[in-house]
Amino acid sequence: MRSRWIRLTLGLYLSLVLIACSNKTPESTDTNQPGTSTTDTSKTQPAKPKVEAPTVVVPSGTVLTVRLGQALGSKISTPGQTFVATLASPVTVGGNTVIPAGANASGIVVDAKPLGKFKGAASLQLKLTSINVNGIEHNVETSALVRTTKGKGKRTATMIGGGAGLGALIGGLAGGGKGAAIGAVAGAGAGTAGTVFTGNKDVVLPAESAISFRLNQPLELK
Repeated sequence: MRSRWIRLTLGLYLSLVLIACSNKTPESTDTNQPGTSTTDTSKTQPAKPKVEAPTVVVPSGTVLTVRLGQALGSKISTPGQTFVATLASPVTVGGNTVIPAGANASGIVVDAKPLGKFKGAASLQLKLTSINVNGIEHNVETSALVRTTKGKGKRTATMIGGGAGLGALIGGLAGGGKGAAIGAVAGAGAGTAGTVFTGNKDVVLPAESAISFRLNQPLELK
């Protein structure tokens, strides 16, 4: 009887042990333990593409008007000499200003011959070589600006041309022959457009003179 009771008690105990073992949950795996790889499920943000500023093309034939930063002349300048200037008026493309007034520019004296060194005439030849736009230096290819004199009478006809003729016409209408002479002098002064002749027909362009160059090739601005 006693042995039977013991067997029953032992069997009940074993049953309880088995039930407890079957209900025990497995330990969770720590994904942060060393040697355990983890997968980042967060989405990688795509890199933003760089937006480049569009290229603006100043077409060939565009006129660049600059003001000289120094005096230049057939007698005071030498071939190969560089000069500085500033843009006198803005350059626009499609109604938008692409080169502002005041932009720094530079050029070169292509040729300078004082009076008597070139068949008795004086000549000055200039070209613009670069312009600075928003801190970037751009090389430019322009037509040459040429000023020459060839004697007293021819100088007036060649360099001043229409200004003298128009002055003479106005003077003649105002007071005949004497008025024509006075008008011719006045017209000649108006026709020089900043060009001054000194030293008996040598060509001189004073500082701050406004002179114009025409682009021979398109200018790309970025």
